[in-house]
Parts: sequence; structure tokens; C-alpha cells
Amino acid sequence: MANKYIDNSWDFRNADTKPLTHCFHNYPAMMIPQIANRLIEKYGKNATLLFDPYCGTGTSLVEANVKNINAIGTDLNPLARLIAKAKTTPINIHQLDLIIKDFNDKTFMMGFGINNSVILPTFKNIDYWFTKEHQHKLALIKDYITQITDPSIQQFFKVAFSETVREVSLTRNSEFKLFKMSPRQLEKFNPDVFGIMESKLFRNRKGLLSFMEMKPSMTNVYSFNTVHGIPNTVLSENSVDLIVTSPPYGDSRTTVAYGQFSRLANQWLGYENASKVDNDLMGGKRTSGFHHLIIDEIAQKDNRRAKEVVAFYKDYNDSINNISKVIKKGGTVCYVVGNRRVKGITLPTDKMTQEMFQANGFEQVETIIRNIPNKRMPSQNSPSNKMGQLETTMTKEYIIVMEKVKR
Repeated sequence: MANKYIDNSWDFRNADTKPLTHCFHNYPAMMIPQIANRLIEKYGKNATLLFDPYCGTGTSLVEANVKNINAIGTDLNPLARLIAKAKTTPINIHQLDLIIKDFNDKTFMMGFGINNSVILPTFKNIDYWFTKEHQHKLALIKDYITQITDPSIQQFFKVAFSETVREVSLTRNSEFKLFKMSPRQLEKFNPDVFGIMESKLFRNRKGLLSFMEMKPSMTNVYSFNTVHGIPNTVLSENSVDLIVTSPPYGDSRTTVAYGQFSRLANQWLGYENASKVDNDLMGGKRTSGFHHLIIDEIAQKDNRRAKEVVAFYKDYNDSINNISKVIKKGGTVCYVVGNRRVKGITLPTDKMTQEMFQANGFEQVETIIRNIPNKRMPSQNSPSNKMGQLETTMTKEYIIVMEKVKR
């Protein structure tokens, strides 16, 4: 098919993937900004509103803003929303600098044990994932953040704090899921908690300054679930010019564990149900009502896994049905997807995405196949969720571009 092709120029092998506020926070399977930038350049020349229905930490939102396109995103993970909001929110730099200096002065005194009285949090397994010393220092930082009165600056500090939490925890930071360091790693592990926080603030300030110099437009980030519908108070039907997004590859438990990756930070930040994020994401709850021949093949090998796959694609299909309604006639959707493997069988998510949009009045513009040299993905995962049973993950992504031709 002529409109489905490999294009190595979309690999961006040597690109700087952390310009502007994209430097803010690591997160699993982030879309690199070069992809969002190029898609917006190509399909959003006359766009005034971009929507990302699975916005994660806001890559496409940032890229829309610096091209003077207003953006709306939604995500179910509170940590992702926090990061996306911080990445797209301008701040009074003079005020920010005063608070960063005050924070640095306070942490200097804390290093000498001055004014170090603080109440430690008590969430489940805190002692398993953090030493008492690190708990105490993290609690001091969190206490300082709660006293910042400017909401946008407090949000900025929370993002740096979240990444600090991750880096000083006893987790293996190379993993998405929560696995504790080995005894040998623990012996050598002695992070500088205050130093890490200060370095994140400095790095993020630099990125924010670059973002603000672009005179960005406006973004709003929400928490609604597109599987269940899109509030018409946020987006009315036929109102969106462009979608640029990278939806989940599959259910979070057996692909990219967004909830597990975020859990410790969400707990420290006080978000409710921090340990249940993966259950709320697409495919997180068993359901029925979706059929595809490829899933029948999986069912012959493992009926339970087939039901999990069905749950994901049922939610995915419902989400696309709802998203289709808010796109203008002539509007474009760009979905960056991966074809995951389950029980040795490759799921054609690119073709299924195309078919789902075609059922809603869209026509294919093109499908671009790219290699994945940059995206932070595990080289193997455990699709059965059983120790030792590994499967090679995706090495390619498919950029499906569809145009709405019918209302």
C-alpha cells in the first residue's frame, strides 16, 4: 500500500529530545518532541486547537503551544497531569528565583540539622522503599513545598520533588515496575537528597525559561476518561482541528506500567488511590464486547490473556468513538502506536486503529513506520506477568494519520 511506508527520517536518532520543558521529568514511553513537532508542522498549519486524549506528560501540548496553538489534554494519572501542567505553565521568573534561593538557603541549614523537625508520612511500604534518613529529608522538602503560596511555583517544585523521590527510593531506576535494588546496590547507595532536588530545580528553570521565550499559547489539562465520554463543557462536537497523541500500547499491567512507575511519587504527593492507577487505565478492568480474529488465536493459547487483550481494545475502541465526535470535518488525527506481542502473536494495533477511525467517518492519509531508537522502553517485558517469561517488545512505531471526511 503506497500510503503505508517506512521513513527513517522519523527515527531522530541523534536528536536532543529534552529541549524546552521536555527536560522536566522522566516518564515511561514518552513521545519525543520531534515527532509531535513534525506532525504539527505538517498537519496543523491552520489549526487553532489541538487535543491529546492520552496526554501523559504533555509532549504534544508543549509543541502546540510554541506554535501558537491552544491545547487541551487529559490523562488519568495524577503525576502525568502534574508534569503536563507544569511544562505548559509560564511562571514569574523573578519570583521563582527568590523562592529557589530561599529553598537552597534552607536546605543548607537543614544539612547542619537546623530546624529539622518534621512529621513523616505513613503510606504503605514506605520503610521498604525509603531509608529513614531519606524519608526525613524528603519530608522536609515536602513541608517546604506546601508553604509556597503561588500555585504555579508550588507545581513547579512538586515536579522536581517527584523526580527526586524516584531517584532516592530503593527501586531499580532502570525499571518501570517497582523492583528493589539488589543487596550489593543497596550497599553503595547514598544519594544526596537535597542536592538532587536542587539540580532538578536548576535544570527545569532553564527549560522553562526557553519555553517562555517562545511566547507560548495556552493549555488546559483535565482528568476525564475518553473511554466514558468527553465533557461538552470542555470540548464540544466538531471543535478540534488536530490530535497528536501516543496512546498506551496495551493494558498497563503487562506493557508499560505507568501506575507502578508513578506510585511512590503519587504517594508522597498525597494523591488518593496512588496504588490503583493501573486499574483505571485502558484495559485495567475486565470487559467484553470486542472481537478480532487475531484475539481468537491468542485465546487458543491462553484464554485469560485473550480476555485482557479484549478489555484493552474494547476500551480503546470506545475511546476512539468518543474522540471522533469532537474532531471537525477536515480535521486530522495522528496516532503513534506500537504493535505489541502477546503469546508470541503480534497485535496489528496500527490496522485496528485505522479501522476504528474509518468506522467513524475518517479516511487514511498515511501510515509512517519508524524505528524506536529514543523512546524509553524496556527491551523486554513480561506479557504473562510471570517471572522469567519475557517477550521482545516493539522496535517500531506506526504513525497513523487520518482525516475526518464525514460529520
